[in-house]
Amino acid sequence: MNLKSIMAGHRVHSMLIVFPLGLLLSAWFFDAVAYFTGHRYFYLIAYWNGALGLVSGLVAAVFGLVDWMAIPLNTRAKDVGVWHGGAALVMLTLFGWSWLLRIITEDHAPTLLSFCLATFAVVFAIVTGWLGGELVNRYGVGVQNGAGLDGIKEDKPDLLSAAPAPPADR
Repeated sequence: MNLKSIMAGHRVHSMLIVFPLGLLLSAWFFDAVAYFTGHRYFYLIAYWNGALGLVSGLVAAVFGLVDWMAIPLNTRAKDVGVWHGGAALVMLTLFGWSWLLRIITEDHAPTLLSFCLATFAVVFAIVTGWLGGELVNRYGVGVQNGAGLDGIKEDKPDLLSAAPAPPADR
């Protein structure tokens, strides 16, 4: 079975991961800003960024699993994909625990434990992103066959082929 999560010629997982990474990392950042500035409303921003980051992370994980299933068995890419998915699962779990601990606090401010969990999750986010980059850049996972600097050589036109030519030198 060769499942691939593709929309308009692009892998869905690659399009979605920017949301959980951006939201979860900015949640951690806004907690730090609130702590150092004393402006407690940043805790609320961090809380909701965390909630949205967790939901979008779970959605991205589903598409990542589908893409991982399409990698051939007994390849280095399959092994790296396991580490990538495992690190992402740990990251989401740590952020999830951190977020749950905030529900009971006033204005959803993090406890010391929840901030430490989120900090460890940031480390796992960096590892996860690096491993995802390895999959794409080193092993070519999700890269279309024939892709190059001039695009993909195939019979059907791409979306830019109907675009007007750029203006001549000025």
